[in-house]
Amino acid sequence: MSLEIKVPPVGESITEVVLSRWIKNDGDVVEMDEVIAELESDKATFELTAEQGGTLRTIAAEGDTLPIGAVVCNIEDGGAAPAKADAPKAEEKAVVAEDKTSAPVAEKSGESYATGTPSPAAGKILAEKGIDTGAIKGTGVDGRITKDDAVKAEAGKKPEAPKATAPVAAPAPAGSRTERREKMSPLRRTVAKRLVAVKSETAMLTTFNEVNMKPIMDLRIKYKDQFKEKYGVGLGFMSFFTKAVTEALKDFPSVNGRIEGEEIVYNNFADISIAVSAPKGLVVPVIRNAESMTLAQIEKTVLELALKARDSKLTLEEMTGGTFTITNGGVFGSMMSTPIINAPQSAILGMHNIVERPVAEKGEVVIRPMMYVALSYDHRIIDGRESVGFLVRVKQLLEDPARLLLGI
Repeated sequence: MSLEIKVPPVGESITEVVLSRWIKNDGDVVEMDEVIAELESDKATFELTAEQGGTLRTIAAEGDTLPIGAVVCNIEDGGAAPAKADAPKAEEKAVVAEDKTSAPVAEKSGESYATGTPSPAAGKILAEKGIDTGAIKGTGVDGRITKDDAVKAEAGKKPEAPKATAPVAAPAPAGSRTERREKMSPLRRTVAKRLVAVKSETAMLTTFNEVNMKPIMDLRIKYKDQFKEKYGVGLGFMSFFTKAVTEALKDFPSVNGRIEGEEIVYNNFADISIAVSAPKGLVVPVIRNAESMTLAQIEKTVLELALKARDSKLTLEEMTGGTFTITNGGVFGSMMSTPIINAPQSAILGMHNIVERPVAEKGEVVIRPMMYVALSYDHRIIDGRESVGFLVRVKQLLEDPARLLLGI
């Protein structure tokens, strides 16, 4: 007796999954609750487990798109299936037929001294045109080459290309010119659809500012060792930006809101989505109630979510929701960009790389580590004054980190 293993329901909005990888192979003995395969939806990766012990018989193949409830494999009762008997090897001895019959030798026709000798007129033509007499079969008496034979040979000879300024063909480019086609993953398809929808369904604008990162960098250098020793995590830039954003959202609640139908929903909490580049594409896990967290708590949460994203272990709950998004293109060297809103949110903050640039301070030109920041927002809910004010508030908090601790 065998048991069918089907695709389980993995979420209300998910109707199909992709069988991304078989962990166990066809014919393997599996135990109850042992992981046998990985399923990938447009939001997360899930593990498929054996519902009983037995021998695995696969039905679906890696890369197949399966609807919820489809049969993935069967598990047969009992131990390992007997190994398949090797097919008898046929003794094949190649018999090489040795052709002992030599090719027939052409009989010599009655050749004479005149065979292949051109007549005087023919010899003149052949000499002028540089034609070898050995390549011509004479039709005259005893095989003599006649003037007519020479004329025909001249007409059949290909004219030589001029040696002067003949165009030279361009050499063929070196290297491979092959193409590779690959089916889009459910995650990539969903991201593509959502990004296009955001561009067409929102009135998206972007405003920019720059932040002097020296105060934060000095603070990190001074306290990074004590911070790591006490909390077990490094003190990065993301915790400062997250904390600054949560404080600024209190002053500009529309940036933390969203549009639902003909209503605006204002959130009294800050669930901050952090854009993370994972092996299978961009994912956006959420830091819940970031406004009530300390810098250490934020750093621990960011590290935990990043490791899960790298290993494709994020759950639907960890990627659902979010009221505001932060994305850091600076880790890849981006100097400036216009990030796309993460719907149904109304705004997203883009961080970029830190570059030392000359700036004016108190009437003097000094070199400071500067970062461009960008706020993309939905103009339907956020006015220009609010967007600029929000970004200026974030800038103030980052350039004076003591405000983050004092809440001023």
